[in-house]
Amino acid sequence: MAAPQIPVSTAAPGASNPALALPDEYNAAAAFLDGALHAGWGDRPAIRTAERVYTYADVAEGANRAGNALRTLGIEMEQRVAVLLYDSPQLAFTFFGAIKIGAVPVPINTALRPQDYLYMLNDSRAHVLVTEADLWPQLAGLRRDLPFLRHVVLVRRDTTPLPTGGASLIDFDSLLTAGRSQLAAAPTTRDDVAFWLYSSGSTGFPKGCVHLQHDMHVCAELYARPILQIRPDDITFSAAKLYFAYGLGNGLYFPLAAGASAIHFPGRITPEAAYRVISEQHPTIFFGSPTLYAGMLAMPDAAARFDTSSLRLCVSAGEPLPADLFRRWQERTGVEILDGIGSTEVLHIFISNLPGRVVPGASGYVVPGYEARISDEQGQPVPQGEIGNLLISGDSTCSQYWNKHERTKAIISGPWIHTGDKYYQDEQGIYWYAGRADDMLKVSGQWVSPVEVEAALISHPAVLESAVVGRADADGLIKPHATVVLKEGFTPSDALADELKQYVKTTLVPHKYPRWVVFVPELPKTATGKIQRYKLRELLAEQEA
Repeated sequence: MAAPQIPVSTAAPGASNPALALPDEYNAAAAFLDGALHAGWGDRPAIRTAERVYTYADVAEGANRAGNALRTLGIEMEQRVAVLLYDSPQLAFTFFGAIKIGAVPVPINTALRPQDYLYMLNDSRAHVLVTEADLWPQLAGLRRDLPFLRHVVLVRRDTTPLPTGGASLIDFDSLLTAGRSQLAAAPTTRDDVAFWLYSSGSTGFPKGCVHLQHDMHVCAELYARPILQIRPDDITFSAAKLYFAYGLGNGLYFPLAAGASAIHFPGRITPEAAYRVISEQHPTIFFGSPTLYAGMLAMPDAAARFDTSSLRLCVSAGEPLPADLFRRWQERTGVEILDGIGSTEVLHIFISNLPGRVVPGASGYVVPGYEARISDEQGQPVPQGEIGNLLISGDSTCSQYWNKHERTKAIISGPWIHTGDKYYQDEQGIYWYAGRADDMLKVSGQWVSPVEVEAALISHPAVLESAVVGRADADGLIKPHATVVLKEGFTPSDALADELKQYVKTTLVPHKYPRWVVFVPELPKTATGKIQRYKLRELLAEQEA
């Protein structure tokens, strides 16, 4: 396939792009679902599960019934609906049904702790919670501490009776069946609130990112169509779940915008599970993360056991994809991985590699329709090739962090959002990730990117994953400290630690090599797979206190 002709210079954001032009009165659910029916896509597959295939007509009807059901529960425009569901058609019905009536769905991570749910439910002031029946027991004890919550709707995946006691619980299927199959969209505008997503972040408490009705359309038009070249015969499969910004595009509105379909897998995506879904359900576009690709490549018998021939394209985000992982994946499958960077705040990827023009180890080019700046601490542009702070401008950026006025002002400045990432741009216009602002190290008077050191370590045949943070030596000077996860078959030893130090010293300039190498069974990560380097720094501080 010929590579799209994407200019390497930044492109101006905003409504000057005809594809982004929308009427003032606009409802995202109606646009994606009713628009699909008007286009004659009603009988096409939209969502695929292990049990059945749901057509566009099925999804549109399910969303209508869910919207009507929410109205019977007293939900009105702008009120929040918490959605704590596994990847499934029920999540899609609830998400789009809420948007269609002008309410605000808030998808929530299903792998959090009860205290996290308490925070998000009270922060969002959700009046209705739609959740999995098997998740309710850990929430039931919080009921008295949720003053805004009026109704709990349970999705049951089997015939287990509804739990009793402590709360009035409603069965999702019964509620949906009672809802009417026709629903007129609420008179929302393109700038009305559509949904929230809580940022997972690598540090701090999650923040509610408030996204507007037009945001999904922007991401589909700027990234899914021109970069992925998504088409009606595509089948997407996302390891990132629908409650993440990355997964919501991959597994829901990207395929729906193109008349394509998505595989919804409710379980945990392990390397084994990912291979099995690819082999059995034949997706054409697979969205993963560097950690998952590394785990899949670490399975030595995978090529013999699983068929990946359906794939035409793979995508990676969440953390930078090391060049070595890209090369080994392409050697094994014959398929490129398009690495890119996005954020919950901007909704999806805004810098990306391109089909046929992948630069291994780099984030790639600014997606046309977005604009990027790299600035110093005073906000002034840095010279080309120098590391600075990445700012992004684009029309899919969230309007605010809910109930966090000062944080909003600190991060969003006019059309620009401070990503918190360190980047540099080379003379070809390619963007290279250098780490989070809090992760950069000053070693021997020179900036060192932990990502660069980690990529060097991962290229060693013994290393599966690595994380690098700063640590003070005996003289109080900061030097790189590496925490390493080894591949199966390799044993931690002082000799191997010394070998890795020497390997990095000869791979990079000498001052960047890790002075310490510690072996661990796994690295601390967020639910999206981002390494939590701050936890490693905290552990070092405790050990040296």
